[in-house]
Parts: sequence; C-alpha cells; structure tokens
Amino acid sequence: MLTSKLTLPAPCKINRFLHITGRRPDGYHELQTVFQFLDFSDTLCFSPHHELSLQVDRTDLALHDNLVLRAARLLQEHTGTTQGAKISLSKRIPTGAGLGGGSSDAATTLHALNHLWQTELSTEQLAALGLHLGADVPVFVYGQTAWAEGVGERLTPISMDTPWFLVLKPPVHCATAAIFQHDQLTRNTPISTLTTFRWDRAHNDCEDVVCRMYPEVAQGLNWLRQFGPAFLTGTGSCVVQACQSQDEALKRLAMAPFSGFIAKSCNQSSLLLAMEALGFMGSKN
Repeated sequence: MLTSKLTLPAPCKINRFLHITGRRPDGYHELQTVFQFLDFSDTLCFSPHHELSLQVDRTDLALHDNLVLRAARLLQEHTGTTQGAKISLSKRIPTGAGLGGGSSDAATTLHALNHLWQTELSTEQLAALGLHLGADVPVFVYGQTAWAEGVGERLTPISMDTPWFLVLKPPVHCATAAIFQHDQLTRNTPISTLTTFRWDRAHNDCEDVVCRMYPEVAQGLNWLRQFGPAFLTGTGSCVVQACQSQDEALKRLAMAPFSGFIAKSCNQSSLLLAMEALGFMGSKN
C-alpha cells in the first residue's frame, strides 16, 4: 500500500567484537565482527515532492554530503526516477561514535524511498546499492543481527543474547581513516568461523590504537571495567557494557564520567520491524 508520508526509525548498532584479519591490496581491511542492533534510533520523515531536500535538527551536521542525500541520489540514479522527496532527520545517535548512525540513516532512506517512489527494488538490491555508501550500510538494510566478514558486507544472520547495554560517549570524535592507517594497528588476528569462534577470545583490534589516540576513550573503558567486561564498538569513541537489568544500567549511567544512554539490544532492528508492520519490506530475490 502506497503512503503519502512515511516516518521510520534508523537504529544504531554495536560491534560485539572486531577482529582485523588482513589488509587487501586496495588498502581496505578484511575483518570479522558481529553487528547487533540497539533500540536507540534516529527518526526520518519522508514526503513525496518534485525536488529532493533534507532538513536536520542539528546545525553541526553538514547537509551537502549527508549520507541521507547521497542514498536518495544513488537510488534516483540507479532507477532513473525523477521523483523527489522532502526528508527531515531527527538526530539522536552520536556521530563518530562507532554506532553506525550515518549508515543507518542511509539504509532507512533507501527503504523509504524505494516504497514512496515505487522503484520496487528487492532487499538484496538495496543492500548492494548501500555498499556503495559504506561497508556497514547493508547490515542496516537487512536489519538482522549478523556475523560479518570481508569489509563488513558478507553477512550471515545469527541470534545473540539481548541484554541491556550502557553506552558511554567520551567527548571526542574518532577519525576512522586515521585509525585504520595507524602503523601500530593489529592486522593479523587469525580467521575464525562461526563454528570455531571462541567468545572468550573476542576483542576489538582497534582498541589499543583508539585509546592511544584518544585518552578519554581509555578513561571510559577503565571506568566501566571496574564493574565488569566492557568494549569499544567499531572504530568510534563509544564504550559499551552489558548490564543485568535496565535498572542496573540506569544506576551506572547516573554515576558515569561521560554522557551516554542505555538501550536494549535486539536481533531484529526497529527498522525491519517497522517495515514489516507496514507490509512493504523489500522482497527477496
């Protein structure tokens, strides 16, 4: 069913671990990770229009190269449609944090405009388009917790435990390119398979470099680790800890040295659930 206005979430993700297993001749890194979603989201609203425009509720975000507009233009170019849309973005997910907010906004845009413009691309086609925008856009398009390989685009859906997480955001913006180019970055973690992977050896190969470059991240991790295991998500600044309950997470957040939020993890993203509820999740080939 076609709708004249569409409001959808763009949820964030965490990397439950991040192993870098090699470096390709083109400079990109081979990795293994598990992407899992949190019920903490940006919100995007879409209305049909003859032109393409974007409004964002934060003045610190550049509009000319925003992933939302790039996703919309890519869909226009790929399908040949001349339709436009008025898009508004309410931004909650911190930037430069390792939570995938920009990639998630792009994935939501692809799904929403695929419906509004009736371009009828399958989920797989949308994911392939999304890969041109960023390596972790496809996982947001599919909306399933996944074991990921390659540069993060080869996805195998899995189910994980779904605890409450405390997410702290130290006051820094991590530069992903600088982290991956650092000469002290570990790039030779042995390759695992789903059947041989050991969670007691899971880690983030970027953690040492990020903590060296951004002492505030090290401070956040050290503070969390007085309560139990904690980890860096992706190559961003956010540090994460699983909690036994929502109440425990809230109490810990109230004591934390940095701002942050709590969120429930989930194996199906809020975008996937919203699309399915509306009855227009992209078809499968």
